[in-house]
Amino acid sequence: MPSRSEDILEGFQINWMNLRDADTGRILWQGTDDYSTAPDVEHEARVPRKILQSRAVSREISFSSVVPMDKFRLEQRVFYKDAILEEWYFDFGCVIPNSTNTWQSLIEAAPESQMMPADQLSGNVVIETKFFDDDLLVSTSKVRLYYV
Repeated sequence: MPSRSEDILEGFQINWMNLRDADTGRILWQGTDDYSTAPDVEHEARVPRKILQSRAVSREISFSSVVPMDKFRLEQRVFYKDAILEEWYFDFGCVIPNSTNTWQSLIEAAPESQMMPADQLSGNVVIETKFFDDDLLVSTSKVRLYYV
C-alpha cells in the first residue's frame, strides 16, 4: 500500500513555471518541465543573464493535484558550489482534490554589492526545492541554472 507522500506525488504535476521581472511584469523565462518528478534527477534550466539585474523576480507556478493537501508549502535552498547561499520558505495552504492552481511568489534580489556575475554563477548554482504537505515531505527536485 503506497504511503501518503507517494499518493500525493502520484497525482501531483507541475504544468509550467515562469519568472518575470516584478517591476515590468515581462516574462524573462518560462518552462514546462515537471520538476517535481524523478527526485534523483538533476534538471537544467537556461535562464537569461539579465534576470540578475532585476530588483525582484516574480515566480509563477501552475500545478495540478489529484489528492487534497491541507498545508501545501515548499522550501527552497540555493546552492553555489555545494554551499548554501539562500533559503526561502513559501506557503500555499489548502489544495482541493482534482484541482489546477496557480501560485505566484515574489523573490527579492540581494543588494547589488552582494551580487555575483553571471559567468561565475552559471552552472554552479543549484536550486533544491522540497515540496511538503505540512511536515510531510512529498518530493525534492534539483535544478542547475545556466545563465545565457
